Amino acid sequence: MEASKKSKKFQGIKISQRPLTEKIEPLLYLSPALLLLGIFLFWPFFQTIIRSLHITDNLGRNALFVGLENYIELFKSSSFHNSLIVTILFVFIVVIVGVLLGFFTALLCQRTFPGIRLFSAAYALPIAIATSGIALVFQVMLNQSIGIVNQILGTDINWLADPTYALLSIGILTGWLNSGLNFLYFSAGLSSIDESLYESASIDGANWWNKIRHITIPSLKPITFFVVVTNIINAFQGFAQIRILTGGGPGESTNVIVYDIYRNAFMNYRYGYASAESIVLFVIVVILTIIIFKVNKGGRINV
Repeated sequence: MEASKKSKKFQGIKISQRPLTEKIEPLLYLSPALLLLGIFLFWPFFQTIIRSLHITDNLGRNALFVGLENYIELFKSSSFHNSLIVTILFVFIVVIVGVLLGFFTALLCQRTFPGIRLFSAAYALPIAIATSGIALVFQVMLNQSIGIVNQILGTDINWLADPTYALLSIGILTGWLNSGLNFLYFSAGLSSIDESLYESASIDGANWWNKIRHITIPSLKPITFFVVVTNIINAFQGFAQIRILTGGGPGESTNVIVYDIYRNAFMNYRYGYASAESIVLFVIVVILTIIIFKVNKGGRINV
């Protein structure tokens, strides 16, 4: 016991007596990354907090300090309340569509068959497609007169101009765009599952659904958790497709928080108010992420 205590003391003395250059060296390796993060992330975020406490001129310069008035006005705004509801619905649609598409396409490519590489490339294709480009394609596909969606379904719906369908249409598009990366994550997870588990289940008489329920889904819980969190964060940042397809309309049916920030800042020139809205969005995403991590850590997500 005494020898071990002496060795621990000796180790502590040895560590504390390292040259100063050895202590600084790791920070020197990290300094380029820290510098870039400071310039392009932390400093703008700090400036956003300061600007949210001011009324600004049309050039975005702080003109008058108003404290928390921007936040008070924001929380009293019916438009912001609507944006919160629309954003929650949008995130829900995007996560459901993106995760399910990624999961089931990965399941389809789990087995080896002729043309598997072609199907895998097709399912992963949304990763390589620019959001703005595919939004223009969907604008034609969802057109009431010439759109292929109405021709296939035999309907006569103006998908992007009807408040009932506009948010759903954009949510499905965004979920499909996210499904490519989800497909890769789930494919990697499926490839790591031991095949002997499926063989044992087959011997015991398990059908396809029982294998999925009791082997595949539990084995993919860590990856599913990661995919859900990243999809939620990405959904909160959806902007380009909404800007191109609906412009937040019809009415305010697709006016998510990110688009509302853009509209207040670059259309209404209320940069202080938009900055306050940005901070609120940041807090919402952080709180939601913490809750998801706490729930997952507590083991209350059961499959």
